[in-house]
Amino acid sequence: QVQLVESGGGLVQAGGSLRLSCAVSGGTFSHYTMAWFRQAPGQEREFVAGSSWSGGKMYYTDSVKGRFTISRDNAKNTVYLQMNSLKPEDTAVYYCAADRKSSAFLINTRINSYDYWGQGTQVTVSS
Repeated sequence: QVQLVESGGGLVQAGGSLRLSCAVSGGTFSHYTMAWFRQAPGQEREFVAGSSWSGGKMYYTDSVKGRFTISRDNAKNTVYLQMNSLKPEDTAVYYCAADRKSSAFLINTRINSYDYWGQGTQVTVSS
């Protein structure tokens, strides 16, 4: 059984930084495309960032480019999201997700492409 556990969320002032972590157990982490999604109150869940199997290819939604960085450590079965220059509009529950069906360099942005999900971690950015 594959499990994803996020950590690192919290309350931060605008302009601040947070680093989210997602530890994965029970599967073949190095063969999963990994991604971060977020869902703000009253809004649909949206793709934020994704990483290919090796971490050599990343993809970001436009609103976080230049501020967020996704990375992964395949030896630790962990994916990270470094979030800098946070804005109030970044406030959301952040979820990590794993796509076990993708090829090595494919990063899907659709929710239904992902097979496994974490429970989410709250990020709140105050103005």
